Amino acid sequence: MESRFGIIDGVIRTRVGYAGGRQSDPTYRRIGDHTETVQVDYDPKRITYGQLLDIFWKSHTPTSPSRSGQYMRAVFYNGENQRRQAEASKAALEKELGRRIHTRVMPLRSFTMAEDYHQKYLLKQQHRLNAEMSRIYPAHRDFVDSTAVARINGYAGGNGGKKQFERDIDRLGLSDTGKQALRTIVERQWDYERQ
Repeated sequence: MESRFGIIDGVIRTRVGYAGGRQSDPTYRRIGDHTETVQVDYDPKRITYGQLLDIFWKSHTPTSPSRSGQYMRAVFYNGENQRRQAEASKAALEKELGRRIHTRVMPLRSFTMAEDYHQKYLLKQQHRLNAEMSRIYPAHRDFVDSTAVARINGYAGGNGGKKQFERDIDRLGLSDTGKQALRTIVERQWDYERQ
């Protein structure tokens, strides 16, 4: 359920959860008619909804049908303006590709945060970095809501470019040891991509 959105300039935070359904209080084990999704909070002065849609369309395979409702490809809109933009971007992509787009555009009825163990999952696999950020943000909600944690989680997942990483590395609140640990992860990913 993680995403590359955490390392985009203008994105404040990301959270994973469940949306799109009518069942109350969904969980991973009792998801009902909801879909696993990523909630993206952003600063519209730094990035537009249209720019986020462009990234969204490039971050998955919209021409493939979804395997299930739980893993359905969907963009959820909040309000008429977002609906129009999402539908227009979908139509433009369909025309450009000359193929049917299976990703759905749906209203956001509600968003329920996923369980704590799903939040910042990629970062939590990096024990040294996770421990360091958990000391900075001892309350799990603050950890999940942190912009720095969202960015580190994105980098831990192999997302982001070198220029962005170099701009971010000194702004994440990491110790010198933490910076080196993150740099090692990112450089390993870059080496893999060059092969």
